[in-house]
Amino acid sequence: MDLNLSVLVRRFLEYLEVERNCSRLTIRNYQHYLNVLMEYLEDRELTLEEVRKFRLFLARRELKSVTQGYYVIAIRSFLKWCIKNDIKCLAPEKLEVPKVTEHSLKFLDGDQINRLLNQPTLSTKTGLRDKAILELLFSTGLRVSELVNLNREQINLKTREFGVVGKGGKARVVFISKQSAEYIARYLRSRTDKIKPLFIRIGGKKEISSSDEEMRLTARSIQRLVKHYVILAKIPVMATPHTLRHSMATDLLKSGADIRSVQEILGHRNIATTQIYTHVTDARLREVHDKFHQGNR
Repeated sequence: MDLNLSVLVRRFLEYLEVERNCSRLTIRNYQHYLNVLMEYLEDRELTLEEVRKFRLFLARRELKSVTQGYYVIAIRSFLKWCIKNDIKCLAPEKLEVPKVTEHSLKFLDGDQINRLLNQPTLSTKTGLRDKAILELLFSTGLRVSELVNLNREQINLKTREFGVVGKGGKARVVFISKQSAEYIARYLRSRTDKIKPLFIRIGGKKEISSSDEEMRLTARSIQRLVKHYVILAKIPVMATPHTLRHSMATDLLKSGADIRSVQEILGHRNIATTQIYTHVTDARLREVHDKFHQGNR
């Protein structure tokens, strides 16, 4: 390469931030993957053979195939940026992303959703907050990163909608169900603070003195919260916040929503991403075929 690898990586990360408007989480992940690569290489050149050895190094660390794939994707993106900027480097198309065994899509059925949503104790501040979180996740299909970044002034409970900027800086309008809006309103009425984030920590020594951002719930906190109520509800699926996103999309499609509308609601850039829900659309098509085809009468 024409320049020092660490300098190029720094410029690439700046490009992701400024030109691509990537999220802080995406930039942090790319930085991690590329830092591990640079530590492995030390001062050696980034060649196809070194990448092969690096992948062997990752495999021997017993990283999952999907995680190994993230490293390869990061390296390929970096190399594509280098070529775009006329920097001599390894051709990115020579690197193949590891094949990952497809996993079945996890989602909760109607009974499981109701059991989960009814777990928080509404007589406590924490329970009321948690109820509002669960209702909002299922109502909107928000990604956990989108949920934790919400501020109070964003939410319009009268129109039951708000704007959010998702992956890749894609903006969309998010709609809240009547039930979800009701519990968010109850949760907000229970708060006497003027802290900006929508969902905050409750209790603890720092509740009064902490800044707004210190009070904001983290993605990890939301994940632990969902896991806690899944266990309480005795649901056999180890559901996550993303499982609620899948469940919401599945619910819409089963109720007759078209896949293009669901694509917009979820904020998917590509319809192919939304087509993971074909287990629902295929079932509905079978119902139509069974009902209307003359050979089934």
